[in-house]
Amino acid sequence: MEDPLDGRTALVTGASSGIGAATARVLAEDGADVCLAARRVERLESLADEIRAATDAAVSVVPTDVTDPDAVRALVDATVERFGSLDIVVCNAGLGVDKPVAELTDEEYRLMTGVNVDGMFFTAREAIPHLVESEGNIVFLGSMSGNHPRPHNPVYAATKWWVRGFASSLQGSIGEENVGVTCVNPTEVRTEFGSESGETQAESFDEGEVTEAIEVADAIAYAVRQRSPNTVLSLDLYRRDKISHF
Repeated sequence: MEDPLDGRTALVTGASSGIGAATARVLAEDGADVCLAARRVERLESLADEIRAATDAAVSVVPTDVTDPDAVRALVDATVERFGSLDIVVCNAGLGVDKPVAELTDEEYRLMTGVNVDGMFFTAREAIPHLVESEGNIVFLGSMSGNHPRPHNPVYAATKWWVRGFASSLQGSIGEENVGVTCVNPTEVRTEFGSESGETQAESFDEGEVTEAIEVADAIAYAVRQRSPNTVLSLDLYRRDKISHF
């Protein structure tokens, strides 16, 4: 189907790199207009120029710290004011500090829970009224760590278990209002994830060894193409040998 998202507006958080940037590109290629949100303004502007040059999509940039509820409210308001509606929300902003619990500082703990939990909640809360109106879709970026124990980083895992539980329960809460809710759960992805602890996953893995950001973006795009009465509640995108590690 050519331009399956034509006429729809998508908001992507954490859009300055990795999965968020790849998702914005794919949704624009599918015909959606996109609002890009993250903290790094120069990267957002560069991505916006790239998308405009490659597609017919209208693109807006709204620098946003998702841990700030007022900033998230302003983000959603600006998106609706710019495009007239909000049909797709991708709650992608997230991070991990890869340390055992006994070594985590208060600041590192609050950083993970602030972005991975509070940021998801604030974005969903502000977007839901508009998604009800448009019978739209909201996607949360989860993780395999939200499906299985992650012994070396329990706090990060706990945030992703929260995301998965929130997404499932939210579908139960607003499904009758024709809003589709999805949690996409990948294993390792070659992105800047891990930069808070030192080595990124892009540095840790060679190309072809683990999942690429574009592959997660394609999974997200598949989910948001679903229209009522259907939704993809959970989509696990695992490396083929990952389960054998258990």
